[in-house]
Amino acid sequence: MAVYTEVTDDDLESFVADYNVGEVLACKGIAEGVENSNFFLQTQQDSFILTLYEKRVNADDLPFFLELMEHLADRGIRCPLPVNGRDGQSLRRLSGRPAALFTFLEGMWPRKIHPFHCAELGKAMAQFHVAGLDYGRTRANNLTVGNWRPLLESCGGRGDEVKPGLTDFLARELDFLEANWPKDLPRGVIHADMFPDNVFYRGESLSGIIDFYFACTDFLVYDLAICLNAWCFERDGSFNMTKAKLLLGHYRKERALSKAEIDALPVLARGAAMRFLLTRLYDWINHPEGAFVKPKDPMEYLRYLTFHQSVTGPSAYGIGE
Repeated sequence: MAVYTEVTDDDLESFVADYNVGEVLACKGIAEGVENSNFFLQTQQDSFILTLYEKRVNADDLPFFLELMEHLADRGIRCPLPVNGRDGQSLRRLSGRPAALFTFLEGMWPRKIHPFHCAELGKAMAQFHVAGLDYGRTRANNLTVGNWRPLLESCGGRGDEVKPGLTDFLARELDFLEANWPKDLPRGVIHADMFPDNVFYRGESLSGIIDFYFACTDFLVYDLAICLNAWCFERDGSFNMTKAKLLLGHYRKERALSKAEIDALPVLARGAAMRFLLTRLYDWINHPEGAFVKPKDPMEYLRYLTFHQSVTGPSAYGIGE
């Protein structure tokens, strides 16, 4: 269960009193998610999401995330909006944590990915990227290529407990990625965590995007590389080119990709697989006994990485110039 901080009735009532949302009728913890404590909140006025930011989120980054949501919503991107209190502020404290209240976004994330999900995602991601081009704030990506070797080293060689030889395999892959990582591609605000559980649908239409707490400034096409991993592999580990073609094709209808961006996709896809493999590996070997949240299997992303290593060009993802 992804509720790390319990909230007392008295603290909740005091917190909600700072908003013009009426009396609390119901409050229930949300089990999904791994970074923050989230609650579904029903008041006399409407439904909301209450988020308490836990220790892994840097409080100094919160204005970047909250103002980004407002910026995107102003440009037609469907995402939750932070709710301002009576004092005009959206960020406050609850139970010793930074906290904010958000509008409720209708829809469900897809448990089984169909091709139409990928088509809708590609369109929405391109619109997201275009809408963020004039966002005034920047935030460095602290989980990019320069951060991966220290992350591997922090695992203390224990990757071999997951799979014999894994640590050396990852070190060699980092040698490749550090030597071949692109240096000059179009940059802007990326979501950086647009996994299926962060994208909502109603029927076959995308209804909104949530969870912006990894958003940062980086190569725009890197967001696509993350989604090739998260959306286009089947449960048996096979790569679904039909889904990839729809994701990339519908993206390009909204925002053109340069030849350099297309050529960089194989390396970026390898890097995206490495990024999530390493964070999963770290969480797997540092998982506290008895913790509510079950760590995700790093071996899933090892299979994806192995596929990308076999790729000889962007055509493997169903894309050409």
